[in-house]
Amino acid sequence: MTGTGDRLGLKPGMVVQELGWDNDTDDELRVAVEDCIDADMVDGDYGNVVDAVLLWWRDDDGDLVDGLVDALTDLVGGGSIWLLTPKVGRSGTVDAADIAEAAPIAGLSQTTTAAVSKDWQATRLVAPKTPA
Repeated sequence: MTGTGDRLGLKPGMVVQELGWDNDTDDELRVAVEDCIDADMVDGDYGNVVDAVLLWWRDDDGDLVDGLVDALTDLVGGGSIWLLTPKVGRSGTVDAADIAEAAPIAGLSQTTTAAVSKDWQATRLVAPKTPA
């Protein structure tokens, strides 16, 4: 797990919001993120802006567009949503085409996908830059 937070572009002092936590989430990944930011992640009740969102999502979690729009609520401009989905072949796998379809509807661009643990992969989603 060393370097996972770095691969996600996280740095000490960042505020990371975790959404969609459940019994199947990867605790080693969660610890790696908290070690990288040198703080605990905040939840959906945080009520302030966050630098990044970790959104755990499974195929049966509902409408992905709604989940992504909700994840944008507290995200600071220029921040990232890391959509964590079960890897192919695991229970709850989200089809890559579903992510590619949902992201632009939610106003997001898909940039990279990385394997972040044995059972989970992460897809980085960002809001397109708007002219100042």
